[in-house]
Amino acid sequence: MRLDEGFFARPTLDVACELIGCRLIWGAQHGIIVETEAYVGQDDAASHAARGLTNRTRAMFGPPGRVYVYFIYGMYWCLNFVTEAESYPAAVLIRGLWLETEHGLKTSHLKGPGVLCRELGITGKDYGRDITRERDIAVESTGLHLPIAMTPRIGIRVATDKLWRAVATPEAIRVLKVQGDAAPGRTS
Repeated sequence: MRLDEGFFARPTLDVACELIGCRLIWGAQHGIIVETEAYVGQDDAASHAARGLTNRTRAMFGPPGRVYVYFIYGMYWCLNFVTEAESYPAAVLIRGLWLETEHGLKTSHLKGPGVLCRELGITGKDYGRDITRERDIAVESTGLHLPIAMTPRIGIRVATDKLWRAVATPEAIRVLKVQGDAAPGRTS
């Protein structure tokens, strides 16, 4: 079942945790989300929103379920989904994905937001898209309830004390590997 705007219009930490095990569909490619990070409001020093509303952060202040992408290190795009109420800047960064084929899971784990975006072809042209309504992109519930661990966010220098990174545990990854061809089929 496709996740709607109501799913994303909730507390960011809840969304970050509940996205683990969901299927991300991006064009012809899809996979199971296994790692996310939460960025919550202007008081979160690690969030781009801490600097206020800018051209770069405009999507973060928009409706829930919108795509917020940004460019880092002059070479990588990063995919986020806007959460909470419109005008409250919060988003979930998608950090890891197990790619699927029509016959089940691939053996490749896309680790890191830059690798994930490169593999799926996500760029600045995707900024502001609506993950809840557009035909070629979506997030779906799979019925998988993977165990997760909450850890500090990585790749940041401030607000490192917050346990706002949700990652599927090693046991969950083993389950995904074992399921292989038996992984839940794509519903759209």
